[in-house]
Amino acid sequence: MEIKQKLADLARTIEEDIAKTSDLASMEDIRIKHFGKKSELLEILKNIKNYQPEERPVIGQVANKIKNILTEKLNNKKINFQAKQQKESLDSTLDGNPFVRGSLHPITTVKAQIVNIFQKLGFGISEGPDMETDYYNFTSLNFPHDHPARDEQDTFFLDKNDKDENKPLLLRTHTSPVQIRYMKAHKPPFQIVVPGTVYRSDSDVSHTPMFHQVEGLAVGENITFANLKWILSEFLYQMFGSSIDIRFRPSFFPFTEPSVEVDISCVICGGTGCRVCKNSGWLEILGAGMVHPNVFKSAGYDPEYIQGFAFGMGVERVAMLKYEINDIRLFYENDLRFLKQFR
Repeated sequence: MEIKQKLADLARTIEEDIAKTSDLASMEDIRIKHFGKKSELLEILKNIKNYQPEERPVIGQVANKIKNILTEKLNNKKINFQAKQQKESLDSTLDGNPFVRGSLHPITTVKAQIVNIFQKLGFGISEGPDMETDYYNFTSLNFPHDHPARDEQDTFFLDKNDKDENKPLLLRTHTSPVQIRYMKAHKPPFQIVVPGTVYRSDSDVSHTPMFHQVEGLAVGENITFANLKWILSEFLYQMFGSSIDIRFRPSFFPFTEPSVEVDISCVICGGTGCRVCKNSGWLEILGAGMVHPNVFKSAGYDPEYIQGFAFGMGVERVAMLKYEINDIRLFYENDLRFLKQFR
């Protein structure tokens, strides 16, 4: 068959041309010449209809085989040539690419610092579920049924509780439910801190829908408010330095009685008054108090014999004061220009 001989001669010519190529430009010229739209090989495939019906399958098979084998050969030569070029252009005496050193997120760092200080003061660590029941999040902590925190505009309630429809599920608004769970499972005396993520329906320059808290609980037979003041003062001195002033102000929380809010002298102006502290010289840092007898009763303890104190703080709040940051949203925007400052 004359066409088969023509294809064999063409294949030999293409192979010889490929062997002669010595650079990328000549390889591209060969590709266009022998495999492009105007190539002789493509013309044969286009005109295959002009041959006898019994010849068409043979011609098509041979032509396609030649095209595939020689195209692959040309591509392999191009890849090998590029690899050789790259190797020759590599200067092994040059310095390598600099290693980019990562860092912990500032919230992770501050949370670890808080927990570490309390561990040195003899506290253990406990954690609990992010998804809670209304009982553990509110009722067992002495929240009245008409408390504003139970409103949907403050709390993320979930659709349903498959186990018990009378016990709605929610995303915990504080880590205090872990305190009840821990007390139900352990006998005093003990002291724990509870780091974790909490959720509230709130968002502005000083609030986010998801944030982090560290709460603490100490329970025993002879625990007093003086113990609470010493522990919190020692923590604040270690976190912000011994030069700060500390004050305790009466406050109200459903789960503690008496309750206090703890302030430190402004870390920005040193207590002289500025925009950050609203010219008061003080910054609120955490809430605390003696555990309410009703909370002990929820845990199965007798408040006649058991006393304790509890405290809680927002990690973001501590981080903002420690690093002098005025917008909480900066922590969650993933801006590397901001985050790399905390290496």
